[in-house]
This record gives sequence, C-alpha cells and structure tokens, in this order.
Amino acid sequence: MNQELPKQIVQGLAGAVKGLRLYPLDHPANARQMELLVDRLFTMLRRQDTVRLGLLEGTLFLEEVLFVDDNPAAMEIGQLLEKLQIDGLEFIHGVTALELRHLLQVLHDGRARGDHFSEVLHAHGVRHIRPVMVRKDDVDDLHSPRAVYKRALAVVDRIFHDVRMGAIPTSNEAMATVKSMVHMTLTEPHALFAMSMLKDYDNYTFTHSVNVAVLALTVGRACGLKENQLRILGLGALLHDIGKLQVDWDIINKPGQLTDEEFEQIKRHPTNGADIVRKMEGITPEIIDIVLGHHLRYNREGYPADARGRTASAMVDMAAIADTYDAMTTLRSYQRPMTPKSAISRLEELSGTVLHPEFLRNFIRFLGPYPVGTLVRLTNNEIGLVIWVSTEKPDDLRLKILFDSDGEMLAEPRIEELAGPDTIRITAEVDPFSKGINVTDYLD
Repeated sequence: MNQELPKQIVQGLAGAVKGLRLYPLDHPANARQMELLVDRLFTMLRRQDTVRLGLLEGTLFLEEVLFVDDNPAAMEIGQLLEKLQIDGLEFIHGVTALELRHLLQVLHDGRARGDHFSEVLHAHGVRHIRPVMVRKDDVDDLHSPRAVYKRALAVVDRIFHDVRMGAIPTSNEAMATVKSMVHMTLTEPHALFAMSMLKDYDNYTFTHSVNVAVLALTVGRACGLKENQLRILGLGALLHDIGKLQVDWDIINKPGQLTDEEFEQIKRHPTNGADIVRKMEGITPEIIDIVLGHHLRYNREGYPADARGRTASAMVDMAAIADTYDAMTTLRSYQRPMTPKSAISRLEELSGTVLHPEFLRNFIRFLGPYPVGTLVRLTNNEIGLVIWVSTEKPDDLRLKILFDSDGEMLAEPRIEELAGPDTIRITAEVDPFSKGINVTDYLD
C-alpha cells in the first residue's frame, strides 16, 4: 500500500482535532483541515469497504501502514485514542462529511470514553464510524513475516523514487523497517528467510534489494552478529544496489549477454551507490563498505578496482553471499532459477575465491540440508514443501505435503513433522517447475 494517502488521512484528522482547540468547527482554518480529511478518506473508501485506524502496542497504524517514526500527527492521534480508552476507529464506506463533523466534536469533547464512546456516536446519528478493539490477530498480521517483507518493499520503492528524482533519500523509514526485520530474524529466522522466495520478476531491483537484506540477516545471524550489527548489515544490504539507478535501465534489464562497454557501466554501480548513501543520515562506514564492496569477492579481485586494496568490513562478505544466493535462485530472462539445495552446491564451489569460506559454512549449516522453500520427495513417495527448519536441529523439519504417494495433488495440503530416527525421511529434492508448483503460494 502507498503510504502517502494514510499519512494524509492521519495528518488531516490530527489537524482537525488540534484546530478545534483554537477555533469553532466552521472556522476557515478548520474547514480546510476537514476538506483535506474528507477528500483523502473518501478516496481510500472508494477502493475498499472499511478503513481501520488504531494502536498496536503503542504504535499507530492505518490499515497496513505502521507509523514507526516520530510523526507528530500520528503521536497526536495515538495519545488521543489512549485518552479516550479505545483501541481505534473504523470508517465504513458510506460515511458522510456530517458524520465526520460529529466525530470531531465527540473527540474534542473528550468525555465519551471506553464502552461509552460507541453510544455517544450513535446518539449523534453516526452509523458509519465505530470504535474498535484490536484483536491479537491484527497484531500478528501486521508483524507477520509477509507484512514485514511488504513494508520493506514499500520502503525500497520510496528510496529508489527519491534517487530517480535527484533527491537525497531519508533513512528513517528504512532503519525502522530493518529493525523489524532484525527482530524477526532473531525470533523466527526461517520464517523471514521463506519470504526471500517471493520474486517479482517485473520489479526485480526492488525485490532483489529486500531479498538480499533478508538473506544477509540470515547470514549474519548464522555468524553470531549482535542485534546492533545486524541492523547495520540489514540496512547496507537493503541499499546495496542503489547505484544501479544511475545505470541505463535498458542495460539493467538486458536479456542477453552484455557488451564490454555495457558491463563497464554496470561495474560503476557500487561506486555510484556509495556516493549516494554517504549523503544519507545515519549511515555508518560499514554500510558504505557493503554498498561499495559487495562485488569485490573474497579474493578481492572483483570490482570496483579502486576499492580492492582498502580494508573493508566483514559485513561486505556476508552481503556478497546473500547477493549471490538470491541471484542464483531468481528467474531471469536468461536464467532458470536454481532450487535452494542446488544453489547451496553452487555456492560451495565459489567458497574461498568469490565467497568467504567460514561465513558460507555458517550460512549453509544454519539453513540445514533442506532449506525452507525446498520441495522434496519422501521415502513413502509423497512430495512436500519444507516450511520450517529447527535452528537447533536442522534435520528436524516441518513439511506441507502437496502430493500423495500416487503423485496426485492433494486438495488440501497436510502438515507432516520430520523429527527423530523413526520418522519418514527425505530421499531427494524435487524441482518445483517439474511439478508446476509456485512454492511461495504455500509459504505463510
């Protein structure tokens, strides 16, 4: 979801509430705030039946957008909801400007609180606005791996847009999103890793940036990085390809082999990217290292050539592993994607030259012999998808069984746990293309 419209709705609501402290509702200053609120809210309600605004663990949200930075309007509304002892408000398609006026009066009055709030709105004839209680499911949904992944995509989209417009991108949103990604990496590492299987081939640069961040955090966790170090690694990985925005787009998306001249342009993107991120707030030297050095290779014979002799952060080599793995497992016009297990075999061939051997061993050990997202055949001839791997015992797996022993696809996948010596075991990896399976359809 584009964040601009939700931000404008929150800004309009906060402005209207603050305006009532100074002037009557019909004052021109308040009329302008009301006009903004009505226009933006009605725009959103033309696209969906309801719009939910509320607090999750003290943070304001509007639909899927979390206001994680110090947004004054969001803080104003959040404090107001807490004061009124309600978790949020739900605006329903059909709400009128008059109902919004009544809502503002009730909010300004401040005497209707908790369960009484709904009764007061009803007494004013308000039928399309109601207070809501936030369910645990709502919290889980907004903090789910898929939701965190989607927010990261939106952040990269905005950063890249700013660069194309010649502006210096802000890093606040990216830092907040990476913080969520790090938290999930530490608590549910394989769940977030599964999201790196999501590929948008039409927006490869966006999804590749987010996937490399997810994978780099997995590498960093496997190598024992602390939380603050993971945040640096994640932000650097998220921004690692930002310099490609200054390369001709036809070259970036060229399906065939690049000419020598075209490849020379590609080789400039790490330097261009480092120049961009240096101008952003809160950027550490390690982040610049990652952007500049993610193609240097472990033997430092990569590019850019003028960066080969400098001492770089170890995080450069961690990001390089992530970058290489995602490139191998992504469908391109010139490349069929490798399966996770096949990609790991190829990574091992690059160990000690292109990739850091110790970091790579840690990464592979952490993923286990059959990483999340791997389609496998069992000893009973059933076929299932690995959806969970134990961080303590990588041989302990959870599968979604998709095909029965006769090769027939199940109408409803079933869950199978593989743990202990007496369980059914895996006999081989299966190529999803051969079974017509898009594995991301089965990953939560």
